[in-house]
Amino acid sequence: MTFSIVARSADGESWGVAVASKFLAVGSAVPAAVAGVGAIATQADANVAYKGQALAHLDDGATASVALQRLLEDDAGREHRQVGIVDVDGGAASHTGHECLDWAGSVIGDGYAIQGNILTGEEVVEAMEQAWLASPEDAPLARRLLGALTAGDAAGGDSRGRQSAALLVVRDGAGYGGLDDIAVDLRVDDATAPIPELTRLLDLNDLYLTASTEAERVPVTPELEAELEELARAAGADSFRAWVGTENYEMRVADDGSWIDERVLEIIRGTRS
Repeated sequence: MTFSIVARSADGESWGVAVASKFLAVGSAVPAAVAGVGAIATQADANVAYKGQALAHLDDGATASVALQRLLEDDAGREHRQVGIVDVDGGAASHTGHECLDWAGSVIGDGYAIQGNILTGEEVVEAMEQAWLASPEDAPLARRLLGALTAGDAAGGDSRGRQSAALLVVRDGAGYGGLDDIAVDLRVDDATAPIPELTRLLDLNDLYLTASTEAERVPVTPELEAELEELARAAGADSFRAWVGTENYEMRVADDGSWIDERVLEIIRGTRS
């Protein structure tokens, strides 16, 4: 009832899962990932216990193949399960039980596992793999995963239709304030076009919940500082710092006020919507 891609970034620093389905809140059941450990998607007649179990096996040093074998040998319902795993080194493994509903199958490669069931056909996973391999290796993992998911949807996707989608990416220190590993954790739980909505949310995630890169940082001179204070007061804030907090741009303005993100500068100046 689902199609997904589990992958590691080419630089070996990020792991993630993108998934879509004609199923309510697929993101609540399918994906799990931990930075420096690996990622998993459990689907079809999903055994959600697989998530914690697989990550524990990977954390203990098991490869994706070994972790998968351990999951299956302890599960009497394994023929109804579908699962994809990528380990810390980019090793991949996937399983499609014989009782999964057609079309069901998977493909794995260096750093990725793609799988789906109740699909319009094999062309779905083929399109996802092609999109993944064609995407630039240095592109953000979230964008590569979402591109593959979009390609699978365009190729037919879930044969029953569309309802939900989710995107999970982890990287050490990537979370809010750099205090956890969650780079992206987005879900569209019930929508007629969940993947386009997921794309919109990822754009917002990049602005609000992703730290500015060095190239995006504009030094704040005394003149610019005075301009920012004036613009903030014109917007109804007591100060520029208060405006930043109200608008949730904390990850894109320096704590000491020494720089501001170029996009945030455009926004406060009213030159960017």
